[in-house]
Amino acid sequence: MIERKEAAVAAKDSVACERPTRVRRVVLGLAVAAYMITYMDRVVMSAAVPSIQKEFGFSLITMGWIVSSFRWAYALFQIPGGWFGDLVGPRRALSAIVVWWSVFTSMTASAWSAASMATMRFLFGIGEAGAFPIATRSLSRWVLPAERGFVQGLTHAGSRLGAAFTPPLVVFILLRYGWRAPFFCFGILGLLWAATWYWYYRDSPEQHSSVNAAELAVIRNSLGAPASAKRSIPWKAILSSPQIWLICAMYFCYAYNIDFYLSWFPKYLNASRGISLEKMGLFASVPLIAGTLGDLFGGWISDVWLKHSGNVTRSRRVVAMAGFLLAAVCVWPAYKIPHPVTSVLFSGLVMFGLETTVGVSWALTMDIGGEFAGSVSSVMNTFGNLGGALASALAAYLVEFYGWYTPFLVIGILSGLGAILFLKIDAGRPIRGLAKS
Repeated sequence: MIERKEAAVAAKDSVACERPTRVRRVVLGLAVAAYMITYMDRVVMSAAVPSIQKEFGFSLITMGWIVSSFRWAYALFQIPGGWFGDLVGPRRALSAIVVWWSVFTSMTASAWSAASMATMRFLFGIGEAGAFPIATRSLSRWVLPAERGFVQGLTHAGSRLGAAFTPPLVVFILLRYGWRAPFFCFGILGLLWAATWYWYYRDSPEQHSSVNAAELAVIRNSLGAPASAKRSIPWKAILSSPQIWLICAMYFCYAYNIDFYLSWFPKYLNASRGISLEKMGLFASVPLIAGTLGDLFGGWISDVWLKHSGNVTRSRRVVAMAGFLLAAVCVWPAYKIPHPVTSVLFSGLVMFGLETTVGVSWALTMDIGGEFAGSVSSVMNTFGNLGGALASALAAYLVEFYGWYTPFLVIGILSGLGAILFLKIDAGRPIRGLAKS
């Protein structure tokens, strides 16, 4: 008996002296790369819009419906995507959907009409719908609670950084090889990522052969041991939570606003500001780079505040409200100022403010959703992307009938509403009936 205790103590001392491996950092890096690819594959369409219109003669409203077809699929398949990730595990689920959407990214180049292009983008949206919920689920057993805000900020910063690099890259490729070539290039990139993810990632640290005892101890000390058996997804508890609907309304406001910059900002620069196609890629990247900084700052400052105060609700709420209010204040100067460079810089401040809220919003789904963060985040992202789908189509009508100022006016109103909604969101109150992790 004494010998057994001595052996246990020796083993514990050995773990304490052992330096933890950094497998969770590699997992995070792969997740960031996935987020980058999702937005690269989306933004390639918005950067190619002027060239597509020129070849096919599509009107602005026709392009609006083509662009929004992705968003409608993306919104409608969020919950099935999150459910799929929780059901089969993020390793297999994320690999499968990245292969799916990469194929249809490339097939967009084969479109011959408005209907065929809309169909390709709809099928592409079905695949991408599960990306963020499954990626959130993939990190839930690897990321420590005190790092959630920063990690969600970092992953979303990766997506915006990918989006920021895409317009100039797409313009560079399409000016030399035509608008179809970028779709093929980005599709191949996604297939390479999917193969790497399936080879390296495991659904929990316990399953990964490269995780040593010290790193496993760090994770378990923060998250506890994994559940011994899979539980069915408690949809009733999730959907009956009043807090979920507040979060959904808030994210609707955010996603409507961000979609204008992702889907229509390059066209706005070209059509309203008179910026040439060659310069458009660079100008369109400025707000997205600012958004990348906002993602990093919002998640980081929220976690710093949480670490010092221990108040998860306040650390999430104040940061997000400040971001929404910054966007609301800066959006009108972004439209009204006549100088193109200054105007784009104000749009950068709008994006910085909006993106400050993102890491906080996705950390919320982990704070209140526990092991069902994938399903909880899929509900939030469903309603967010209904806002995005509405923006994709509605912006074209607003511009056609009332001019380019109307989308900016709507962004200001919804940013203010998002700040008000966050007053009622409590990150410290997990959904009743869900396991906390």
